[in-house]
Amino acid sequence: MKLKLDSTVELLNGVEMPRLGLGVWRAQDGQETENAVSVALKAGYRSIDTASMYQNEQGVGRAIRASGIPREQVFVTTKVWNNEQGYDSTLRAFSESLDRLEMEYADLYLVHWPVVGKYKETYRALEEMYDQGRVRAIGVSNFNIHHLEDLMGTCRIKPMVNQVELHPLHTQKKLFAFCRKEGIQLESWRPLMQGRLDLPLIQELAAKYGKTAAQIVLRWHLQLGIVTIPKSVREARILENADLFDFELEPEDMVRIDGLNQNQRFGADPDHIDF
Repeated sequence: MKLKLDSTVELLNGVEMPRLGLGVWRAQDGQETENAVSVALKAGYRSIDTASMYQNEQGVGRAIRASGIPREQVFVTTKVWNNEQGYDSTLRAFSESLDRLEMEYADLYLVHWPVVGKYKETYRALEEMYDQGRVRAIGVSNFNIHHLEDLMGTCRIKPMVNQVELHPLHTQKKLFAFCRKEGIQLESWRPLMQGRLDLPLIQELAAKYGKTAAQIVLRWHLQLGIVTIPKSVREARILENADLFDFELEPEDMVRIDGLNQNQRFGADPDHIDF
């Protein structure tokens, strides 16, 4: 299948989720967030990933409305933060997120981290909101295999997405295989390794394909079938990150990139969170 900027993956419930989106982590609410989202939407992106913790949901909502693009054509993800978890508090947090976005529904709502003793009740609230039609798809973020197995032992609705740190230095092959077997769509945050793009192999492939190092890494994600949401507030970088659809990595180069894995995280380990 030839990938395009508007290519989607089908989630467990039939909802179509764009393969490439814009992440707005650390983007300042207001002009910075609005400019980034506006540039992305104008370039053809149709997925925006935010969270209550990012404190920029208002800017995301304003930019989407200002774009003139019909709401149903933009896939909006947000997340419940750790101090909001629990059944009742998650219901409140979701309503507050919708208020800040000024939207009647979200396309995807995620449990941001697996807070011990809380994430099952939190997810139960997500199921309730899904039943009410206030969110089109639900899932989790930063869940390891044992978290998913524990959750699926009691939940009514299987998570449709698991958003995790995944990149060539942390390929998460066991988690990837587990999610694929269960029909859970894996999504990558921090796909560009916090800027660690000076790896000799990535530089070699950038020269071979006439692309940037970032484009090589993002194309690797897409060809694996992983949804990815590179974050940027710079127009040139947002456009560069979307210019992935006029080339294809050869199978042997995909394997070579896989071989860079060092199980190296740049973010927190989900088994050891204290925030």
